[in-house]
Amino acid sequence: MSYRKRTAALASATALAGSAVLLAAPAAQAEVVDVNYQCKTPIGDKSAVSPIDIKGVRSGAGYRITMSWQKGVSSSPVELGKGAMNPSATVALGGADSGTLTVTGPPNQAAIPADTPITISDLSGTYTPKKTGKVTFTAGILTIKALGTTTTCIPSNDPGPSLTLDVTASAGGGAPQQGGGDSGAQLPRTGPEDSAIALGTLGGTVLLAGAAGALWLTRRNQAARVRR
Repeated sequence: MSYRKRTAALASATALAGSAVLLAAPAAQAEVVDVNYQCKTPIGDKSAVSPIDIKGVRSGAGYRITMSWQKGVSSSPVELGKGAMNPSATVALGGADSGTLTVTGPPNQAAIPADTPITISDLSGTYTPKKTGKVTFTAGILTIKALGTTTTCIPSNDPGPSLTLDVTASAGGGAPQQGGGDSGAQLPRTGPEDSAIALGTLGGTVLLAGAAGALWLTRRNQAARVRR
């Protein structure tokens, strides 16, 4: 196969691989879910219902998960000055994966008046898939630390997932290992895009080998003519 034809074939394979990657992009389903929080505060028990929105955006090998409250929860009998309140929360993982993800955010950017619902800023964390499949993200425990006290708010209504992602487990382990003996270098098998890169590398190797072979034959013919 000529250099031009080989280059065209490689370009076509890369284009097809790119299309496959686009078609295989992970699907996401999001839904705002009402969460009934039962809060244990320093001045007694309180409750509040807030719609919770959870979003996931691809970030490197994982996803940046952001949890948002559309209404305030709990309250304080005294004013909370700027930066006095630090929130954090857990997100329960379900479906193909399990466990919890901790999300955090900045302290309050403005003072919170006494006896008013505490507005929670968006909280975020990074989720790296350990399993392949559909993973659900459900609001978990909210923790509010302020003025040396801790308020814990637990969902009491068994809320459903606010987000579902179709994910693929991270390959991990760094670059592919090469086997001993005559196994030689192995092509990566992590996806269409990697296969296209491997194909390009293999094609380049073949071209270099072909050029080296042609050079060797040319020099051999020249040496034979000199001997004659």
